[in-house]
Amino acid sequence: MKKLKFYSMIFLSIGVFSACTSDLDITPEDDNTFTAEEFYAQPNAYRMAVAGVYGNLSMPGVNGATSSSLSGVDAGTSQYGRCLWYLQNLTTDEVIWSYENDPGSRDLQRNTWNSSNPIILGMFSRAMVGVAICNEFLRQTTDEKLSARGVTDAALLADIADFRNETRVIRAMYYYNMLDLFGKAPLYDENSPLNSQGPQMDRPELFEHIKTELTAVLPSLKPARTNEYGRVDQAVAHMILAKMYLNAEVYIGTPMYTDCVAELNQVIAGGYSLNTNYLNNFKADNHTSPEMIFTLESDGNATQNYGPTTVMVNGQVGSLEQNGAAIGVGSGGWGGALRLRKQFVQKFQSAEFATDQRNTIIENGRPIDIASPTAQGQGFILQKYSNIGSDGIAGPNTTFVNTDFPLFRLADAYLMYAECAVRGASGATTAQAVNYVNALRERANGGSTVANIDSGDLTLDFILNERSRELHWEGHRRQDLIRFGKYTGGSYNWAWKGNSANGIAIPAFMKVYPIPAASLAANGNLVQNEGY
Repeated sequence: MKKLKFYSMIFLSIGVFSACTSDLDITPEDDNTFTAEEFYAQPNAYRMAVAGVYGNLSMPGVNGATSSSLSGVDAGTSQYGRCLWYLQNLTTDEVIWSYENDPGSRDLQRNTWNSSNPIILGMFSRAMVGVAICNEFLRQTTDEKLSARGVTDAALLADIADFRNETRVIRAMYYYNMLDLFGKAPLYDENSPLNSQGPQMDRPELFEHIKTELTAVLPSLKPARTNEYGRVDQAVAHMILAKMYLNAEVYIGTPMYTDCVAELNQVIAGGYSLNTNYLNNFKADNHTSPEMIFTLESDGNATQNYGPTTVMVNGQVGSLEQNGAAIGVGSGGWGGALRLRKQFVQKFQSAEFATDQRNTIIENGRPIDIASPTAQGQGFILQKYSNIGSDGIAGPNTTFVNTDFPLFRLADAYLMYAECAVRGASGATTAQAVNYVNALRERANGGSTVANIDSGDLTLDFILNERSRELHWEGHRRQDLIRFGKYTGGSYNWAWKGNSANGIAIPAFMKVYPIPAASLAANGNLVQNEGY
């Protein structure tokens, strides 16, 4: 598939329609800012406008990697995928960041954050900016607006209807992030008064809001794999619902594993297939992989940003190894910015993983223990992501990568199904769960069954570890550890958890992040999460 070519126009609609004030109140201030009617009189205007909806997922601002559409937040710190990756992975047992002088990173990876953390602010603000952009697109594409502009072309009207449906899913995805990370969010939709302060939705209300929205729009979305690459289809909506149902016991106190399986079956039946080579899912042409359900698009020339794949590819390069050329960036990369915590490495330290493609860990005489998070030579390194394609051709830029970030892929759906089976979901069989896990293990071993499992191996502890082996550095780990009861408390500790070299217990309230102080100041309806 070709990548969606929105990028020459990607932030026009953000610049036109999203006014962001200094206190990060992101509701648009004026329906006609920068003459919306003039904008929509242009050829291809509606496609340009929906480009802004998608663009917020990849680009931090209108003028390249160092610009931000948010006031008071660094462009890199506020890029959507980077914030998501930091909050879901850097706070766990999988990875550590060397440059603790970078604002916010030290407190995240040592689990000592508070409501002033700039990366937490970046995530909250970026998600709510995304909601605002979605709302503005929906305001500008009502039947009344289209009629007033004399839009009568049937093909264009059909395209706009598709754009509107996709926009609703993206808005729901932002709220799903808020549900998971913060446990609450202010409610804004296209009917919200401009400059208003949205009422707070707590987890049960927010959960139901997202569920209702996705269920309503699903029948109108294009079937899986029939839309352009990079655009929303039915499988994306099913996957968000599946994620919500998988974590429903955490979110609302009610297990919904059977509902999760129903959604997963829809995803799995959508025509996706495993890439025959695991690592091809993380290369510069991974948009061609048949298992990608939804990604954050990246282009080394057109969408330059300090997002998750640029951070990971450059950050993987070892300070001792200088191995950047092997993955398509400068030989020194970012000087050993990212290293592996001991507990993740140990998940691959047995004979059954000797030929596992997922094991890209490089030891090179390094100590496995990290005595100091800032010591680039301590801790093993990873080589999972690459700026070189499966065809051996490197991306056009040696800093900003071409590699898309996989938000959702088929392998995750397989492991979610297996977990639901172990948890007793109706409609999920142990035999099928074993088949799905073994499909991943055979793929990881070049088709060999040497590491296959049987039903006796399928336990919750196995599933949690296997999810890390298959999905590490893909933005799932924190959520998984919380669902399995391993994140807070002291039942499972990892290096530098709780700001201790060997790891200590952290309190239960840290299962959600604090509402940023700036966001509380901007909206008096928001109430801080307990413990902060």
